Amino acid sequence: MVTAIVLAGGRSTRMGGGPNKQFIELLGKPLVYYSLAAFEQCSMIDAIVLVRRPDCARQADCIVHDFDFKKVTAFADGGVERQNSVWIGLEKCDLATEIVAVHDGARPLVTPALIESTVATARSFGAGIAATKVVDTIKEANEDKTVIQTVDRTKLWAVQTPQTVRFQLLRAAYAKVFEKKLVVTDEAAAVQLLGYRVDLVETPFLNLKITTPADLTMAEALLRQRM
Repeated sequence: MVTAIVLAGGRSTRMGGGPNKQFIELLGKPLVYYSLAAFEQCSMIDAIVLVRRPDCARQADCIVHDFDFKKVTAFADGGVERQNSVWIGLEKCDLATEIVAVHDGARPLVTPALIESTVATARSFGAGIAATKVVDTIKEANEDKTVIQTVDRTKLWAVQTPQTVRFQLLRAAYAKVFEKKLVVTDEAAAVQLLGYRVDLVETPFLNLKITTPADLTMAEALLRQRM
């Protein structure tokens, strides 16, 4: 069984505050709708756990009901850090879950094909995470913005979601994170703490994360182009 954990509990700080950004409208639908729809349409996904803020519980319920997302089997309240939200989501997964795909609900451009690729990689190697090659020249700088050196970008990748991992491996990885009282930014970092390999799944399109109002405009244009 493959379960998706869709994270929709962000605070929208860089969006200027206001409502939870995952529920801001994009082409007439809530932002999180697009992530849920991709996982709903993906044949490899059996169930979805939607993690949202407690004060957005009613909105989340309405989205699932109004758009008839049949694979959403559980809801969870988000935690203080991303890792807390993922752990709470893991606790809500069906006991038959073998692989779990964690996705940021603020990435509306994800596709069923990309999800399938990460699941296949996790099934083969343990962990498969969406990523794209860094194409810009990267500079390391001091706090005063003085350049120290140019970083070799040929080995650099920008990591995204879905981050898909064998269920028991991810549980063990986050248990270690909490045991050591660490804060990690993603599932890949947690898995690496246990010494396990993490494989990249190259994203063949712009898998944009909505963090600012300008990102919404770009996502709208890209979605229109797909349509």
